[in-house]
Amino acid sequence: MINKEINILDVAHPSVAQMVESVIGCKWSLTIIELIRKGVNRPGKMEHAIAGLSAKVLNERLHKLSHFGVIEKRVFAETPPHVEYYLTDFGGRFADILDAINALQ
Repeated sequence: MINKEINILDVAHPSVAQMVESVIGCKWSLTIIELIRKGVNRPGKMEHAIAGLSAKVLNERLHKLSHFGVIEKRVFAETPPHVEYYLTDFGGRFADILDAINALQ
């Protein structure tokens, strides 16, 4: 008998394949990851650094990368308040894998 739980997709925890497809399939995600690696952590600076990227799309990609656990959002309760994004440990390892794939060319 086949266990029915195998067919259930937990949408709160997407598979690694779905995450890779979403990140690799987006023309902005890899650039955003690279900017964060280089220390560009604030959304406004990211938007200015990437020609053609709108604030809406940037926020969507930051949310998606955060949802996948690639980046983490840090909110600073200062005056004025601001937000910064950093690679998680997983995000750092993922970026290293992307570097290895890029080196194959």
